[in-house]
Amino acid sequence: MNTSAEKALSKVPEVTLVFWSIKIAATTLGETGGDTVSMSMNLSYLIGTIIFTAVFLAAVFAQIKAKTFQPFLYWTTIIATTTVGTTLADYADRSLGIGYAGGATLLMSLLFGSLFIWHRTLGSVSVSTVSSSKAEMFYWVTIMFSQTLGTALGDWTADTAGLGYTGGAIVFSGLLALVVAAYYWTNVSRTLLFWAAFILTRPLGAVVGDFLDKPLSSGGLALSRYSASASASAALFAFMLTAILLFKQRAARTAH
Repeated sequence: MNTSAEKALSKVPEVTLVFWSIKIAATTLGETGGDTVSMSMNLSYLIGTIIFTAVFLAAVFAQIKAKTFQPFLYWTTIIATTTVGTTLADYADRSLGIGYAGGATLLMSLLFGSLFIWHRTLGSVSVSTVSSSKAEMFYWVTIMFSQTLGTALGDWTADTAGLGYTGGAIVFSGLLALVVAAYYWTNVSRTLLFWAAFILTRPLGAVVGDFLDKPLSSGGLALSRYSASASASAALFAFMLTAILLFKQRAARTAH
């Protein structure tokens, strides 16, 4: 076994088209799951956040304790971040009474604060440097905040900005297309583009998830959240499972 090569690998996957496809499916799945617990089960945003925070912490603990990159564990942790992000964003936007703009501002401050502290502590926020327990902790906290901010942005665009869920999906798809164009045709920092794409895929998943279960009068398909979770979520889970099994993901190489 090549020990030096093994040490050059992290426990997060390479950033490829498959990575982004699974990530969008995971965020949509997390949106419907978070709404099911907090709304359909009438457990409130706070209780939903407490439940999913516990799941998130357990998943992150397992991810950090793992010795190698494990695709199923990694994507389980991503789903955990997106479900807690859904309920936490709704709690900030609605229960705290600060609205979508206030919630998005608060969450953006937390995200930038996490990135700033991470960079000051370890010198880089690149995924290629996630090769230690401390870096993993920063990675997952930052991802959780980015997922939460993405949810708030999706809600703000669809509701307050009046674009609806279809309009929101078009806007965020367009912004992601600009990020892709910047990746291929400019020299913009790849780290900056990664985090921009990571944030933008979250509101895209959020508006698609809301489109499934919001009333017809609000531009949704009027599926019950239980129905959305049972059918659409099953389809999303099947897609993720198929992609993970068919397209073997490799661990990202770490920077030296």
